Amino acid sequence: MDQKNGGNEKDKQLEQFRRQNTGKPMTDINGSKVADDQKTLRAGKRGPLLMQDFHFYKKQSHFNRERIPEKVVHARGYGVHGEFVATESMKDYTMAKFLEPGKKTPVFVRFSNFVGNRGSKDTAVDIRGFATKFYTEEGNYDMLALQFPVFILADAMKFMDVTHAAKPEPKQHMPQATVAHDNFWDYVTSNPESAHMVMWLMSMRGRPRSWRMMEGFPVNTFRLINEKGKSTFVRFIWKPKLGVHSVTLDEGNIIGGVDPDFHRRDIIEAIESGAYPEYDLCVQLIDEEDEFKFDFDILDDTKLWPEEEVPPKVVGKMVLNRLQDNFFAETEQSAFNPANLVPGIEFTNDPVLQGRSFAYRDTELHRHHSANYEELPINRPISDVNHNLRDSYLKYPIEQDNVHFHNNMQADGTPHETPAPEGYENYQEKVEGYVTREHPSDSFQDYYSQPRMFWNSLSMPEKQDLIESFSFHVGGVKNKEIRQKTVEMFANVDTDFAAMLAQNVGVTPPATKHVDYEKSYPSLSQLNSPHSAITSRVAVVIGDGFDEKEVDKALAALKGVGAVIDIVSETLSPVKGKDGMELTPTNTFLTVHPTLYDSVYLVGGKAKMNQLKFDQGAMDFFKMHYMFMKPIAVGAGAAQYAMSTEANNLDGVVMAENNPDFADQYIEALAMKRFWDRT
Repeated sequence: MDQKNGGNEKDKQLEQFRRQNTGKPMTDINGSKVADDQKTLRAGKRGPLLMQDFHFYKKQSHFNRERIPEKVVHARGYGVHGEFVATESMKDYTMAKFLEPGKKTPVFVRFSNFVGNRGSKDTAVDIRGFATKFYTEEGNYDMLALQFPVFILADAMKFMDVTHAAKPEPKQHMPQATVAHDNFWDYVTSNPESAHMVMWLMSMRGRPRSWRMMEGFPVNTFRLINEKGKSTFVRFIWKPKLGVHSVTLDEGNIIGGVDPDFHRRDIIEAIESGAYPEYDLCVQLIDEEDEFKFDFDILDDTKLWPEEEVPPKVVGKMVLNRLQDNFFAETEQSAFNPANLVPGIEFTNDPVLQGRSFAYRDTELHRHHSANYEELPINRPISDVNHNLRDSYLKYPIEQDNVHFHNNMQADGTPHETPAPEGYENYQEKVEGYVTREHPSDSFQDYYSQPRMFWNSLSMPEKQDLIESFSFHVGGVKNKEIRQKTVEMFANVDTDFAAMLAQNVGVTPPATKHVDYEKSYPSLSQLNSPHSAITSRVAVVIGDGFDEKEVDKALAALKGVGAVIDIVSETLSPVKGKDGMELTPTNTFLTVHPTLYDSVYLVGGKAKMNQLKFDQGAMDFFKMHYMFMKPIAVGAGAAQYAMSTEANNLDGVVMAENNPDFADQYIEALAMKRFWDRT
């Protein structure tokens, strides 16, 4: 979908900044045409370079400065454009105009990884950023979310500490994009409020299948303010249309080597094919008078608001429908700030949010070396911007006003103030008390009740996966005392879980017993998330002499659910069916890896060059998909690849031979995603 021509207000604004060099004569940066852009100016054929070669100097000096400092956290990111449409009236809760029913608002979303550098892999076990910039008629509103509903700290004072602990150790600067090292787990065991988010991080939620299948939680507690000045506490949630799904630990590690760009490639592929990612925006609302009715503090970001206790209300839908034009100009230069608010949305005294309101702008001032980074096209609001701020590096607009202060007589007091509700006015909350560094309430020190609630809510496959992930990461810790402390710490969450972890990482079983807290909620298990075959990525492994009727029907069924189909064979030469039907492979066994697919359809057939090599490639696909419990379709000509034995139950393997319902059964299996009872 091309939104550039006749698109939304942000697209129209960006159009004035778009340009192309194609078909035009090359010029220097001052506009003079270039005669030679291939050879430097020198004194004689074998002589030294001359300093007067200004074209080389301009070209090279610009290249030397092409990059800006990468973000300290969330360095690896990718951005896409879209549109948000409000669907439900929020008038009783907020005066924010972009939440009025039917209102369409352009958005730019940047997905990111927290720990790794800009060149690391997409599939690392990591915190994911889900930052959304709403270009509203009242100014930019930035909503910064994670894929977890909780944060790793309860006070902004520890921002630096946890980041230093998670990043590569300073001596050798290793390992990259992982927390499987001593420093991180030393931090975790020394700061027990981290327990809850670490449980989420080590779970399947730490390894999303794609950004299209990942929830987004801003984690902070905000206020909604209506036109009467009434305040309601709120937390936001993005819920993906495709549900929440993940890759396994081994898959993530393999994919990270085979295709480090797995997530960005996925979203590019989806948008280019018209399978636009969709998310519902939900709000969880708590009346001010109910602030203290829960067994958690609503200002504590290490605690979630269970959906069964505070039901989410869908208030709008976001569709991501356009790719960026230039990665640097848009993704790299985009800047988000939780202090970019619009009338009707306000801060609370959430200690982490208070710190974030300062931290984000300050880091962008450093990255861009200018106070004018919000004048960059990707960051520029679509609403009018009028202020008395002046100068700094790279000032883009040419300010023509002679008066740039407030109050004034010469300009008749302009730019003038705008009274509320149209102008932003902070909520008049009553504040009193002694200056202190105490936590807002004692429940901030309840470190283990909600982590146990999370553990109690997981299905058995999710618990097994969590133990494996913990064992992998804690197993990378060299200091045995830290491994022992980790086991003792998480015994507070579940004694049996910690005992299994102790055995796996070679330390003494825990002496600690878990806390007495037995709540559990279905919403916390992603196995209860919507499951669908829509846009699944399927490898069709095929050779010559295939059954055309079977294949044609299966491919039609896959196309019917918008599956992304890759034809994989021994070579890229067309393969032919029994009656002459031709299919052109898109990949070979050498150019793709089985882990890059959600499923495989093994058609089988005759090889053009080496049957043994073809059969080995087909078996590799079968074994890998079987090991990772993914759905497998086996054509009538490929039954030899899926032999049943006493050791396997072939659960989730759909056989075509003598099966008139083969295609329909395969689509049903594809929607299941995983077959956890497979042996």
